[in-house]
Amino acid sequence: MANPPSILRMNSVPSSPMAFAASHAEKKLFQMKKEFLGNDTDSIQNNIMDHVEYTLARTKYNFDHMAAYQATAYSIRDRLIERWNETQQYYTEKDAKRVYYLSLEFLMGRSLQNAVYNLGVKDSFGKALHELGVQLEEIYDQERDAALGNGGLGRLAACFMDSLATLNLPAWGYGLRYNYGMFQQGIYDGFQTEVPDYWLSNGNPWEIERIDVQYPVRFYGNVIEVMESGKKKAIWEGGEIVQAVAYDTPVPGYNTVNTNNIRLWSSRPHREFDLSSFNQGNYFSAVELKQRAENITSVLYPNDDTSMGKELRLKQQYFFCAATLQDAIRRFKKKHKQWNVFPEKVAVQLNDTHPTIAIVELMRHLIDEECLDWNPAWEIVNRVFGYTNHTILPEALETWPVSLMTNLLPRHMQIIYEINFRFLEIVKKQWPDNQEMERKLSIIEEAGDKRVRMAHLAIVGSHCVNGVAALHSELVKNKVFPEFYTLWPTKFQNKTNGVTPRRWIQQSNPTLSSILTQYLKTDSWVTNLDLLSGLRKFADDPQLQHDWVTSKMGNKMRLAAWIHENLGVEVRATALFDIHIKRIHEYKRQLLNILYVIHRYLWIKSLSPTDRKQQVVPRVVIFAGKAAPGYAMAKRHIKLINSVADVVNRDSDVGSLLKIVFIPNYNVSLAEIIVPASDINQQISTAGTEASGTSNMKFAMNGSLIIGTLDGATVEIAQEVGEENLFIFGLKTEEIEETRGKVRNGEIKLDHRLYKVFSAIESGMFGNPEHLTPIVNSLRDNDRYLLIPDFPMYADAQKRIDETWNNKKQWTRMSILNTAGTGTFSSDRSIAQYAKDIWSLEPCKVESNGDERRY
Repeated sequence: MANPPSILRMNSVPSSPMAFAASHAEKKLFQMKKEFLGNDTDSIQNNIMDHVEYTLARTKYNFDHMAAYQATAYSIRDRLIERWNETQQYYTEKDAKRVYYLSLEFLMGRSLQNAVYNLGVKDSFGKALHELGVQLEEIYDQERDAALGNGGLGRLAACFMDSLATLNLPAWGYGLRYNYGMFQQGIYDGFQTEVPDYWLSNGNPWEIERIDVQYPVRFYGNVIEVMESGKKKAIWEGGEIVQAVAYDTPVPGYNTVNTNNIRLWSSRPHREFDLSSFNQGNYFSAVELKQRAENITSVLYPNDDTSMGKELRLKQQYFFCAATLQDAIRRFKKKHKQWNVFPEKVAVQLNDTHPTIAIVELMRHLIDEECLDWNPAWEIVNRVFGYTNHTILPEALETWPVSLMTNLLPRHMQIIYEINFRFLEIVKKQWPDNQEMERKLSIIEEAGDKRVRMAHLAIVGSHCVNGVAALHSELVKNKVFPEFYTLWPTKFQNKTNGVTPRRWIQQSNPTLSSILTQYLKTDSWVTNLDLLSGLRKFADDPQLQHDWVTSKMGNKMRLAAWIHENLGVEVRATALFDIHIKRIHEYKRQLLNILYVIHRYLWIKSLSPTDRKQQVVPRVVIFAGKAAPGYAMAKRHIKLINSVADVVNRDSDVGSLLKIVFIPNYNVSLAEIIVPASDINQQISTAGTEASGTSNMKFAMNGSLIIGTLDGATVEIAQEVGEENLFIFGLKTEEIEETRGKVRNGEIKLDHRLYKVFSAIESGMFGNPEHLTPIVNSLRDNDRYLLIPDFPMYADAQKRIDETWNNKKQWTRMSILNTAGTGTFSSDRSIAQYAKDIWSLEPCKVESNGDERRY
């Protein structure tokens, strides 16, 4: 067992009775808790029942499923905390460099199943609970998904945290602890409805409130200049101070002691209650500051259509960045005094532009509080930060009004101006007398109301900028930021996204997991996904094909049962399951999908009953995803999907040949049921608009065939799997601009099939045309995402799907080859590349002493 930090004091002779007592107490303290909690049946059962009685204050006579879940969760958390303490102490002892992953979203999903798998205690806990009359699988459903994210950005962050721990890399995730998620989605009369998602209503046994870890965060105020030691110094004072309180969630690696941490900040008032105002009868003003402070972490992505909404979003971003940097600096200062080694011990990765203000905050700390000169401070900042870009859509590249920034963060606006001035001096040297280039590259957008371009600030302030798929990274360099790429070509990299196979195969698809282990003769694929390539030689093996089909059918039956139980729609598991699950957005083109479904419905209706039986492949078309509350057109698309479903699902002529399902309130736990059941999945964004996508990777890992455009990471999936094993269609990225010109000039003719679809919508076949006709008009007037030119190719690809489905051996072979080709899309590969190429981060594996703890 490693010596405790104060062991040297124990070896000295006590100088007094008091010193002797202290020495004895210290020895006693370090002799306690020397072993990890046991994972034998008796230890687990006693641990669970202790939590029932002492944590939940319930009795063994009130041991229902919720109590079983909560007590089990606390018991697992006990084991996580042990490993977390071991890990953090080991990192400190080794003085390891750490990476801090800053993300406004962490879409973790449920934690219990993930934890028991990663800790290797699934069987032991399952047995212990079974003897207590509870099935482990039954209590998984008692856990609510943590509403700490919305889409791919947050799910990617969660996969990355899993891989960081599994690869034994010292890392912390930082974000916000939202009281409410984005919203709970319902469907009423076909329309999306939004209600608050209070995911904490039953508490959260996985988090640890750290009331000992709090930091003040200032807003508003003013900046004064003073002279200190003959130098001007800026002091930011006044304004409003909010307290950041830490909540920790341990993240276990797979088959390793290493357990990292996600630290989320909750906002509290610096002063809880204004007693003076209350005593004067001003009851509302007495709690006004408290309410305003707590609003910061109330809701994920507050609506920013108003000036107050914009301010709240910027507050959120600065709040979590300021608290995070204070935390990182405190940890650094425990061991180091010289700031020049800060980049050797700290790396900060910005997950999109949301945390970009951290660049300015670190600069403020170094020059205002540590009194460093500008140049050495800026060198430190630049070496510390890396920036991941997740979009090429101009509207998604954040900008903030200078007036807002000046009011909320006055010192930061001064620093941004100085950063920009010095940066533009570099631009002038590269492009002398070129004001147009200065205008394009400036961090401050001068046209109209001045705005701060956060993506520009992120590029200027980071030593590395990466895209998240090969195609996306090329677009970032050559289309979105070509001038920056010309200026700093070595700053730009690609790091294709990945997903964790632990959650997306091992946990969500246990039958497939068993098949992989059987045919690969090892379960090492769980941490070395490249081993899946060994399946290729079995792709035509009759026994594997039989096992593969059986596994897929079991997953489809599970999803069909869920749909019937929760939505009242009966679907047949023998039909082709066609899945489209994504955030609802025009560029993701759920509209293209439902327009084809209408065409398919009209075609089926045109056939005789005999021809229907002979020609039609039965399909279940499943949609899921949320539209932003203020996104009117996306919400119309949801209405259209549900209106079509209402008509088609009631049509006795069609029957089971076509069913349409919209699953509301899509989340990670639903994805774990949907993805393994998919036969085909839709990746049909307009070419050149999707940065990467990660659902395509999850589907391919589970043997689902892609129908898609060559966009995002689908390009790389096609390369790895073989394009012949996907259904690729549509315009290429290089054809988009020319085709948009043709659309504007009226040169693209409406396909006859699509003409019939438009007519059906406008006729009222699927409900009130007042709600749905604007969708058709939007395509006729401004087909920005090119559905009209892509529709004929999409319909032809759907025909190829039907033809291939009828050849079961060929279909199953393609499905197997999809799984076999996904090794490179593990988040373990992504993180290993980040660690080597961007963070210069080495593994720091906690040396295990078996059941004995090091500390």
